[in-house]
Amino acid sequence: MAMKIYTKTGDAGKTSLIGGTKVPKSHIRIETYGTIDELNSYIGLVSDYATEEHTKIILKEIQDRLFTIGSALATDPDKEPLMKLPDLKEEDILLLEKEIDAMSNELPKMKYFILPGGHVAVSTTHIARCVCRRAERNCVAMQENEMFISPLIIKYINRLSDYLFMLARYMGHILHVEEIAWKARV
Repeated sequence: MAMKIYTKTGDAGKTSLIGGTKVPKSHIRIETYGTIDELNSYIGLVSDYATEEHTKIILKEIQDRLFTIGSALATDPDKEPLMKLPDLKEEDILLLEKEIDAMSNELPKMKYFILPGGHVAVSTTHIARCVCRRAERNCVAMQENEMFISPLIIKYINRLSDYLFMLARYMGHILHVEEIAWKARV
C-alpha cells in the first residue's frame, strides 16, 4: 500500500519540527522555511524558462541548497536530529558571487532603475527575487527574536537575491528583451 500524503496531525494548526517539537503553523520558523519552499518552487519555474544549460545547472544547485536551508530551519535547534542533515558552506556563496560577476561582465552598465517585465522569464525571475527578499526578512526576524539561525543562511539568501536580480537582467539580455527603465512621474 502506498504511503498516504495526509497525516491529519496538522488539523489542529500545529506541526512538528525535525526533532519532534510541536509548534503552531503560524510560528516564524514555519513561515520562514515555508517561504524558502515557495522560493524553491519559483526557482524551478525560472529554470523551466531558462534557455541556457549552464543556468539550469546553477539553478538546480540553488534548489539543492534551498532544501539544505529548509531542513536546517525545520530542525529544532535544541534537539539532536536522528538523521544527518546537509550543511551550507561558504563555497555555496562564492559560487553565487562567481555567477553574478560572470553575468555582470556580459551586461551593459545600469543607468536607471529597472521595472520587472518585458518577458515572462524576466518577470518570473523578479518574482523569485522578491520571494527571496521576503525569506531574508523572515530569517532576520528569527535572528532578532533570538531564535537560532546560522548566519551563513542569511548571507546565502542575501546573495541569492542579488544573483536573481542579475539573472533577470541576464535572461532579458539573452532573449533580446529591452530593459524597462523606471521613469519617475514629475
